[in-house]
Amino acid sequence: MDTDSLNDLLGRVARGETSPDEAARALARLPFADLGDVKVDHHRALRCGFPEVVFCEGKTPQQVRSAAREVLEHSPVLLGTRASASHYQHVAQAVPDARYFEEARVILVDRRAEPPREGHIVVATGGTSDSRVAEEAVICAEAMGNRVTRLYDVGVAGVHRLLAHEEVLRDARVVVAIAGMEGALPSVVAGLVACPVVAVPTSVGYGAAFGGIAALLAMLNSCANGVGVVNIDNGFGAAALASRINRGAPAEADIAP
Repeated sequence: MDTDSLNDLLGRVARGETSPDEAARALARLPFADLGDVKVDHHRALRCGFPEVVFCEGKTPQQVRSAAREVLEHSPVLLGTRASASHYQHVAQAVPDARYFEEARVILVDRRAEPPREGHIVVATGGTSDSRVAEEAVICAEAMGNRVTRLYDVGVAGVHRLLAHEEVLRDARVVVAIAGMEGALPSVVAGLVACPVVAVPTSVGYGAAFGGIAALLAMLNSCANGVGVVNIDNGFGAAALASRINRGAPAEADIAP
């Protein structure tokens, strides 16, 4: 249940359209539903502004399907990250309108009539090889209600490619800068824009890249201001942070009338 649904329910109780007992039954499964080995947090949208996202990696297809069905009983939006084709196939058996984004490994169901597209997030990558992480960030950020622009393959090996898009970068409320190798892109971007930069190291690179550790350390040691760093290959984490910056955290006053 999200803030709008809760406010609508309380408003119907106040107007006498719904009895307190009916409202209590509607809220009975809060704050979570216990499915045994899966416990779905239905309070997440109220606390954090977006429903619980299902991390599929390490879960069986049956567990992912159970979690997806439970989320969709209370929310019009479902996100499943790090999902395999098998995860998607099992979800689609129960949820025919589910979509699968293979490169991003994301399952998405969005039943909102008009999904919001607020503010502006730019997702930039150092190279095309970083696009799998970038696509996870883009799809998740759009599902969270943000307007997103892709800006791929603009790394420091040809910095003129990045500088050609300065107007797009400066229009953003937040930039997600994704890079492997030496991880220099976020520092360059942060030196060009006034908005926050979310840096995402990727595991792209040769041996001394150490699976993204070199890029991670470079980003943590950035001399540019306004850079925050998430974990290696964590496109979803970058999207969640960028969304909160772009849209603002839900105010306590918004939770109830």
